[in-house]
Amino acid sequence: MAKRTALVIGGLGTIGRNVIAAIEAAGGWEIIGLSRRAPTFSTSARFISVDLADRAQAEDKLGGLTQVTHMFYCALASGVDSSVTEPNLRLLVNSVGVVEPIAKGLESVVLNQGAKYYGTHIGPTMCPTPETAPRHMPPNFYYDQEDWLAEQQRSKTWTYALVRPALVVGVSQVVSLNILNCIVVYGTICRELEIPFDYPGTDAGYRALSNYTDAGMLARFELWSATAPQAANQAFNLTNASGFRWEHLWNQLGAALGAKPGRPRHFKLSQLMADKGPLWDRIVAKYGLAQNPFADIADWSIADHTFGRAWDYYLEDRKRIQAGFVEVLDTQQMFLAYFARLRAMRMIP
Repeated sequence: MAKRTALVIGGLGTIGRNVIAAIEAAGGWEIIGLSRRAPTFSTSARFISVDLADRAQAEDKLGGLTQVTHMFYCALASGVDSSVTEPNLRLLVNSVGVVEPIAKGLESVVLNQGAKYYGTHIGPTMCPTPETAPRHMPPNFYYDQEDWLAEQQRSKTWTYALVRPALVVGVSQVVSLNILNCIVVYGTICRELEIPFDYPGTDAGYRALSNYTDAGMLARFELWSATAPQAANQAFNLTNASGFRWEHLWNQLGAALGAKPGRPRHFKLSQLMADKGPLWDRIVAKYGLAQNPFADIADWSIADHTFGRAWDYYLEDRKRIQAGFVEVLDTQQMFLAYFARLRAMRMIP
């Protein structure tokens, strides 16, 4: 078999770095990562520093990638705002659109989407939500990207897969959309101040049904969807397939972080964390933690967005399980495993 070459677009984020790890674990691949910055984690991937918003730079940096056989699109331009369409479409066009015409052996493109495809950020949706659920009123950059990719693929031999995770939980080099860091930093601060680990959302949100997606399992699924014939030109939801309500999980996570039990109290962490930089510096010094500036370890707007939701949010996993990817994961155990990993990284006490 000819050696496969993976191009991971957005290789430093929660999804991208885990895709790289999954491909490395599989073995037999050459891996190329794209990002604006160099990686700070150990990897066998060759990284190319490129600003994909700049078409001329993208063509210059990517114009020689003729050997690419599989592309994994994990980039994001706009944070939590799905209505910002043009910058996100530009990143896709300036990466996949540059490499696809020259990669004569291209087999598959995996496009990461998300639950906002279904309008879960706007209000209640069909629950559980299948892949066949209708689009909501645009704008939504997922629609623009999907439509562009489908048109690009028309009459070509390569295929694509559309992957729609729930909120992704994992370690990343960038803080955008990283709810894990928000939870552990907030819990550590509650522990240090000896105050309750209150849920920063509504009572309804505390009791709403949710399901999340482990970044490692998502990466393994993306590798599967890039190579499995039954995934060709298909859309798949991918979650842990274990639903939860924060009322049954929140204080267990707080206890694991050493914080006192709390209750729902609707406030914005982006406001309450604005003055906590000096306190975090003292915590870092006290416990000998890694020297990460407070502004760089958590994006509190994603916490406000996540915990401000007051309705059920549950993507259906039946299609991917019936297609052959049957992995499931307990969400509480996922969080506890990541807490242990962050302690080993000296991110939290």
